[in-house]
Amino acid sequence: MQTSEFIWFDGRLVPWDQAQVHVLTHALHYGSAVFEGIRAYSCANGQSAVFRLEDHAQRLINSAKILRMDLGFTAGQIAEACVETLKANRMSAAYIRPLSFAGYGEMGVYPGDNPVHTIIAVWPWGAYLGADALEKGIRVKTSSFARSHVNTLMSKAKAAGNYINSILAKIEAREDGYDEAIMLDTAGFVSEATGENVFIVKDGIIKTTPLTSILGGITRLSIIEIARELGYTVEEQQFTRDEFYIADEAFFTGTAAELTPIRELDRREIGPAGPITRRLQAEFFRIVRGENLKHANWLHSYSL
Repeated sequence: MQTSEFIWFDGRLVPWDQAQVHVLTHALHYGSAVFEGIRAYSCANGQSAVFRLEDHAQRLINSAKILRMDLGFTAGQIAEACVETLKANRMSAAYIRPLSFAGYGEMGVYPGDNPVHTIIAVWPWGAYLGADALEKGIRVKTSSFARSHVNTLMSKAKAAGNYINSILAKIEAREDGYDEAIMLDTAGFVSEATGENVFIVKDGIIKTTPLTSILGGITRLSIIEIARELGYTVEEQQFTRDEFYIADEAFFTGTAAELTPIRELDRREIGPAGPITRRLQAEFFRIVRGENLKHANWLHSYSL
């Protein structure tokens, strides 16, 4: 990965290589951490902006609450620290990774009074699923690993430990020659990908999986709103794998993936990105780059 100069660590900026923890840190052994993925974009007016920064900061706080972690910071303080870190690293566009974790102290599953630390790192990161993914779309397979039941792991927390499920599915997909994996929920319906939400399009109707068993993506929520503003019908309902096979279009959304078309699932061709996918993708990038002022409230602007 491309490094930057400073990482924000518990309220102060430290050099990238000095942002270190003990090897017996609780989160390293038990996954007791919550995190966010956020993007900053260079805008048309010469400034930069973080996309839906306050929403991401609040989701970090919510995830911590679910895991019974006291961060010692408010959502507003986290948001301010993200901008501070971007400015310190002189980055006009970047991926932003806040992470809060149970630190070194008692060992054992129960974290007890172990300190909770928060870091914020920023670095350049292009198209998450590959340089051609946004244009040509990607190949996807249905994973043999089901998405965790809602009462097994807390699906509304963006918790580090939850992502073991995603890691297993991603490794399987990549080793089988695919770019990404789709996971089904424990009832057999399409849930989400390893780090993205899923949309399909059939006969002009856009459908996405409901919040019941998925992490509510902030990009997902944005695309739903954009699509409805453009006059499309968006339905949040369960759908099956074979319904996915016969979709006219399909795409992923997520902070890292942005809006990435899906051209194939399980060797069933869905085709290149269709007109609805293309229109939503174009509108999304107009918004994050400050070219559509209707959604200026989604952008937290800053100058270097």
